[in-house]
Parts: sequence; structure tokens; C-alpha cells
Amino acid sequence: MSSSDPIEQTVQQSMTLIRRGIDELLVEEELANKLRRSAREGTPLRIKLGLDPTAPDLHLGHTVVLNKMRQLQDLGHQVIFLIGDFTASIGDPSGRNVTRPPLTPEQIRENAETYFRQASLVLNPERTEIRYNSVWSEALGTRGMVQLASRYTVARILERDDFTKRMKAGVPISVHEMLYPLMQGYDSVALQSDLELGGTDQKFNLLVGRELQREYGQEPQCVLTMPLLEGLDGVEKMSKSKGNYVGITEPANTMFAKVMSISDTMMWRYFTLLSFRSMDEIDQLKAECEAGRNPKEAKVLLARELVDRFHGAGASEAAVEDFELRARGGVPDEIEEVKLSPAPRGIVAVLRDSGLVPSASEAGRMLAQGGVRVDGSVVSDRGLELAAGTYVVQVGKRKFRRVVLG
Repeated sequence: MSSSDPIEQTVQQSMTLIRRGIDELLVEEELANKLRRSAREGTPLRIKLGLDPTAPDLHLGHTVVLNKMRQLQDLGHQVIFLIGDFTASIGDPSGRNVTRPPLTPEQIRENAETYFRQASLVLNPERTEIRYNSVWSEALGTRGMVQLASRYTVARILERDDFTKRMKAGVPISVHEMLYPLMQGYDSVALQSDLELGGTDQKFNLLVGRELQREYGQEPQCVLTMPLLEGLDGVEKMSKSKGNYVGITEPANTMFAKVMSISDTMMWRYFTLLSFRSMDEIDQLKAECEAGRNPKEAKVLLARELVDRFHGAGASEAAVEDFELRARGGVPDEIEEVKLSPAPRGIVAVLRDSGLVPSASEAGRMLAQGGVRVDGSVVSDRGLELAAGTYVVQVGKRKFRRVVLG
């Protein structure tokens, strides 16, 4: 087909955008053909993203795949935000060396509501189809579940990397965990998806969906995996449990300061995966920094974009002022207040329980480095106890809490 053909030009432009920042796309030519057919027939592709509502709050790492969904949505395709209320009751074993405990129906419902509300900060909610996989999964019944299980072999299931590792280590694998990839794959059959997105840790499950569609006589979906975003430490993947995350509902000032704390090198990965700027703009910005422009200026642009996206246009103005004030050693006007009891209370417990550090060991490290201040004075004694009262406690340059002990 001629490259001057309008449909072919549209397809190639779409593929360029789709490839941005991805880890893997299987199979590229199949997706290109789906796009050609979509353009000819005027029928949007059905793009599926499944999320088990296992945690109530989203961070920037979660938005990597949501950003890709938004790009596909803007190309005119039908985005399906699938809430795995049924699969969450099984527990996804991906990347785990122990059985994941299932959630209660109440936890699932609460988390699902929060998930979509926060995801709507990235997706266009009016153009997003919301589905719950309990609708067709529960309808399968015992007979349907057995018939589904007959379409995939145990040997194929055990090819999963995490299952293989657990078997070698002698760690038990429950039978219900083997059903998880089958149920996620069946979601693709029920939704007749053309393309499914997920993190790199979901690749096996996404491919199961592709195979099950073939078994059910459907055209197999393509699979697109997005990389797992490193956290603020630049090493481990972003995670609340590791304390290296940026929550998308955190205060604007906190979000801005956290983004500014990433390294100059990691900044470009954040630009690629999180920014809505074009790659040409990002490449130009990078070239300017390599030619001598202060990388901090580029980082400010990134932090401003993210703050304005999640907190509204103009929210970054106050965040910049707050950041600069803290950088000069000043105490911001607005500080989160935390009430703790009983008093007196050890400084290590105060730092941990106020959320200034993720653990007692980190509290000890910050104290030893002279990175803790109480009412402006440096504190290094791990044995210090604070009496009842109100204190401004600071960790590093940018973390503050007004701690009320009583």
C-alpha cells in the first residue's frame, strides 16, 4: 500500500504514538492491520485494561499504562476500564512468592470506586466504558469453569515465571492461583478485545487471553506491555510500601517537591512515560540540557505539568513558590497536622508514625545524618523523647509535619 494513502499515513502516525515508551508490542503487524481495518470501516478498536482493585490509591507508576490508554482514547478508539472484582477475589499471584490473600466484597467495592475516580484524572471518563468481570465470570458456574479449564494445559500454566520459581523453591502453589490467568484471559473473550494493555509483569496473563480468544473462535488480541516506573530512588519500582512513590492525590506541594527530587538522569524516563509533551519537544529539551541548560529548569517543567494535570491548571504556581521557600530553609505556611498519643513519645516513633519516614530504620538513618529538625533545631539523638505539645518536625529540606502530642 502506498505511503501516500491517507489511511496508511494515519496508521503509521498511530503506530508511532503507540510505540512511545512501551516495553513490548505483540504482534506489531497484526495491530497495524487492525488499525487499517478500523480506519476503513470507521469502527474503533476495543482496548482493554484490567485492574484488580487491590489498593485504594494510585501513584504515578500506575498512570504509565493509563497514559497509554488515554493516547489510544484520543486516537478515537474505545477504551474499556475493566475492574476485576471477580479476579480480585482470587488474588493475582504475579510477581509474588506467596499466595495473595483474597479481598472481601466490601474492600473490592470501595477500592474499585476509588480506582476509577482517580483513573479519571487521566482518562476521559465520558468516553470510557466501565465493566466488571464478575458479570460473566460468576455466570460461568461450575460447569463453565471446568470447560474453560479444559482449553489450557497445566504445562502452559506452569510456564509462568513466578510459578516456576516457587516450584523450584518448594513454595506451595494453590490450585485457585492457576485459575487466575485463565479468568483474566476469559475477560478478553467476553469483551472481544482487540488490544490489551498491562505492565511487564502481566505479559503471561495477557498472552493467555490471546490464546483463549483463538480457542473461542475470535481474532486474537494484540498485547502491549508498559515498563514498570522506577520510584524516587531511581532503583526499585514505584511502590507505596517502599516509600518511593508519588501519589496522584497527594497535595500539590508534596507532588511538586517529590518530582523535583528525582535525578537528572531519571528525569528523562519520567518525561517519556508520564509527560504529554511530544517526543520531539522532549528530545529538544534534552539537547538543550546537554548543551548547557540547567536540568533543573526542565525538571520544573515536568513537575509543573504533573501538578497541573492532577490538581488543576495553575496549581503549580503555588507549588513552585512553596518549593523555593523550603529550598531557602523557610517553613511553609501550610503544613499537614498529625495528632499522636500518648506523650511523651520517642523521636523515632514520631518520625515514623507521622509519615515523615517509612520505617524506624529510616528514621535512625536520617537522625544520624543530621537530616531531622524539631522546631528548627537539628536533632540527632535517637533516644530523644518529646513531651506533650505541638512541634514542627522536618525531615530533609522538604518534608514537614505539625505534630501534636497529647
